[in-house]
Amino acid sequence: MRSRIRSLAASLTICLAAAMALPGAAAAAPNGLTATFSSTNNGSWFMDKFVVANPTLASITGWTLEFDLPAGVTMSNFYNGTATQSGSHVTVVNAHYNGTVAAGANTEPYSPWFIAYGSGATPLNCRINGNKCDGTPDRAPNAPTGVTVTGRTTRTVTLSWTAATATDFPIAGYDVLNGTTVVASTTGTSATVTGLTPNTTYTFTVRARDTRGNLSALSGAVTATTLNPANDTTPPTVPGNLRSTAKSSTSVTLAWNAATDANGIAGYDVYTGTTLRASSTGLSTVVTGLAPMTSYTFTVKARDTYDNVSATSNAVTVTTDDVVGTGYAKVGYFVQWGIYGRQYFVRNLDTSGSAAKLTHLNYAFANIDPVNLTCLQGVTKGTTANPQDPDQGTGAGDADADYGRPMAASQSVDGVADTGWEPLRGNFNQLRKLKVKYPNLKVLISLGGWTYSKYFSDVAATAASRQKFVSSCLDIYLKGNLPTYNGAGGPGSAAGIFDGIDLDWEWPGAEGHPGNHVSAADKANNTLLLAEFRRQLDALGATTGKRYLLTAFTPADPAKVAAGWDIGPTGVFNSLDFANVQGYDFHGSGSDNSWEPNRTGHQANLYRDTQDPYSFEFSVNKAIQTYLDAGVSPRRLTIGMAFYGRGWQGVAAGGVNGEWQTATGAAPGQFAEEAGTRGYANLISGVPGCTVYHDTQSVSTYCYTGAGGQWWSFDDTWSIGQKTAWVKQKGLLGGMIWEMSGDTASGTLMTALNSGL
Repeated sequence: MRSRIRSLAASLTICLAAAMALPGAAAAAPNGLTATFSSTNNGSWFMDKFVVANPTLASITGWTLEFDLPAGVTMSNFYNGTATQSGSHVTVVNAHYNGTVAAGANTEPYSPWFIAYGSGATPLNCRINGNKCDGTPDRAPNAPTGVTVTGRTTRTVTLSWTAATATDFPIAGYDVLNGTTVVASTTGTSATVTGLTPNTTYTFTVRARDTRGNLSALSGAVTATTLNPANDTTPPTVPGNLRSTAKSSTSVTLAWNAATDANGIAGYDVYTGTTLRASSTGLSTVVTGLAPMTSYTFTVKARDTYDNVSATSNAVTVTTDDVVGTGYAKVGYFVQWGIYGRQYFVRNLDTSGSAAKLTHLNYAFANIDPVNLTCLQGVTKGTTANPQDPDQGTGAGDADADYGRPMAASQSVDGVADTGWEPLRGNFNQLRKLKVKYPNLKVLISLGGWTYSKYFSDVAATAASRQKFVSSCLDIYLKGNLPTYNGAGGPGSAAGIFDGIDLDWEWPGAEGHPGNHVSAADKANNTLLLAEFRRQLDALGATTGKRYLLTAFTPADPAKVAAGWDIGPTGVFNSLDFANVQGYDFHGSGSDNSWEPNRTGHQANLYRDTQDPYSFEFSVNKAIQTYLDAGVSPRRLTIGMAFYGRGWQGVAAGGVNGEWQTATGAAPGQFAEEAGTRGYANLISGVPGCTVYHDTQSVSTYCYTGAGGQWWSFDDTWSIGQKTAWVKQKGLLGGMIWEMSGDTASGTLMTALNSGL
């Protein structure tokens, strides 16, 4: 049985201690609550606390605290309140036990506090229930001065001004007004008003806005008359020598030579076809929002101050980089259930040194709601032990492991225990902490897997079902709106943890787990489902300014590829950033002695073993060649590597050290319910007398205890070294690991993968 421990962190005791108040303590405010900040240095982190007080004559129920983190300060766990964070801005809502503050009282000993890294600097722009935390009224910023006209065209006027002086809160931006109508807004001290009528006089003023929305008085007025297009009908010369000077996976930097015009150049416009991509007043620009590994053809035109447009420049074609640029992807799967028998926590990714070596981490797995056909969260229901049960994964999930379980200090990335009151605990909170420590690590949520793929065919079946499913997945995992579970979850509680979606549909159009729904339309619908993910991910990215990743776990078996994956020019790779191609489980025996219980065989060979008795070939080389032959770019492919072994027992003598010999069934596993499977670390320590051999022809590692004993197939540092060299030779994107808990405590296999790539 999976136990659920609700241990309160020892650090909760810390929050009960008095903390020294910093300068600027709250003043009495008879019209509402105040909040006084203090910070205590605890060595590697700071305890930042707000004491909420009620100086009025009546009890006040409910408070919302808002503030901005200073530069260089990051926030970890929040206590005695529910915190959400957007950039540096933090919003905290009271807990159920400290939401009412009696007249003349405060929230001690249950005042809201958080763990801060970087410094104990005072947060900025503090407000409580909309009022300044010190209780004083807001003061608006001073008005901008020196407004002048710096440019005109037939339809635009450009203004500049001297920055306003802030009072209580920093200046957030400026509004340009024509009368009472806001016609432009900016965060700088200049703006161009567009959409004006030619040869017309306008009067403009400017006002400042601070970070709390307080508005200054209007500046002095300035008038300007747009140009008359009849006065100049000659277009400028063509910009010359358009060229690319830099690129990334999502952007291209372009430069060009200046155009000329008798009345001056107002700007340049960059196009792909007839689509305007960027505008610039200078001789270069960065075109953003592009897709990785995609070819774009750019042109540029010049505009003069009378809005005459030049002819089109020369064209330049640029292909954006892949998602990792010039390096290699190192993708590891972290399994949700690893925190139980394996005792492998997110923290172990850090202590083993593996997190520093990974580029991507896939969290496995999320399930599908069998009734609503949406992404499923908020439930804790285990699977049955019988792998042949067609309902083994129906409605299953583990919200407790995901975000409900408080982690002890020894299980926590930063060594700080959960109290059990946080809205985000469990693995998800630890992933958030891991990303603070390794900000370049991309974390994806993996949907499906062997046990949770039953309903993919249903969610992919129609346009409506695809849209509904994808929307639900983005809402839960990317927007972070987790269902409430045991006091955890809620709107935005998991925002910012996941950088994309990894689709693990096993397998469209082909057999998978018993009971899986399969349709002849799966192949086409799989392509459409991935296209819908890409569409909604890009739409979300347009609002957040972030590009979200879309990857998939794809089969090694050419028959399964043909049945469910359109890997041609119009297929799934128009949506995927890359695919992690299965590179293991070519041969093996399960706990129920199905599959191949009576013959040993390599489970992760790079090439076909010449002694292989089977009529069909499974190998990494054949799998990858299937994709390359279909025209898939090698930089869209990683190969899977096994951090675990497949084993048999009762193996007959013969062959080469037991290769391809008869057996009596699966060998005893690392866990009783997983016969035939052991993590690498457990295998090398838990199977006495298993002599390791390297098959140099097929590039396979195996060990054998002798006649009548056990035979195991797995990856080790030697085979990983051979495979990473092959990855480089083939020009592939990198390697993928199933799964991280199989490695040693010091990350032996991950180090080999990293060294090879």
